[in-house]
Amino acid sequence: MWLRQAFFRWLIPAAFVLPLWLLVGWGVFQGGWAILWVLFIAVPSVFAGQLLLTLLTRSRPSVRVERAVSWWDVSGFTLWHGLTVAVGFFVDGAFGWLLTGAIVVGIALIWLQLWQLWNEAKGSGARIRETISWSTIPATDGPAAPTRAHDVIVVREGRPKD
Repeated sequence: MWLRQAFFRWLIPAAFVLPLWLLVGWGVFQGGWAILWVLFIAVPSVFAGQLLLTLLTRSRPSVRVERAVSWWDVSGFTLWHGLTVAVGFFVDGAFGWLLTGAIVVGIALIWLQLWQLWNEAKGSGARIRETISWSTIPATDGPAAPTRAHDVIVVREGRPKD
C-alpha cells in the first residue's frame, strides 16, 4: 500500500521533475545541438502528458478515496518514467528506440487511465440507484383536498452491499 500511495504523491512533482531531467540530461550528457529540436517537443509534451495522466488518475473515485493508485498505474508509470529518464541519458545508439518506446508507453498509459476511469464510472450508476430511490406519496392536505402526488427523494445512509 505504501508504494501505491508514494506513486499517488509522486504524480504532480513528476510533471516538473521529468521535463527538467530531460534538460539537465541534455546538458550533462552532451546531447548535442542536433537533438535540441527534440527537447523543444519533448519537454512540453512530457509536462502536459504527465499533468493529463495525473488528472485522469486522480479523477477516479477509488484513487481519491484510498489516496493510492492501482497496481496497473504503478506498473505503467514505472515503465513510462523509466523510459523518460533513459531518454535523458541521450545514448547514441539507443536514443531513437528509447524515445519511441516512451511515446508508445505514454499513449498506452493514457488509454489505460481512460479504461480504468470508464470501468469505475460504469458501475457508479448502479451504486447511485442503490443509494437514492424515488417514491411517490399521496398528498394529505386535509379531508376535502384533491389527491395529488408528491415526488420524494429517499437517501439511504450506509454502504451498499457488494
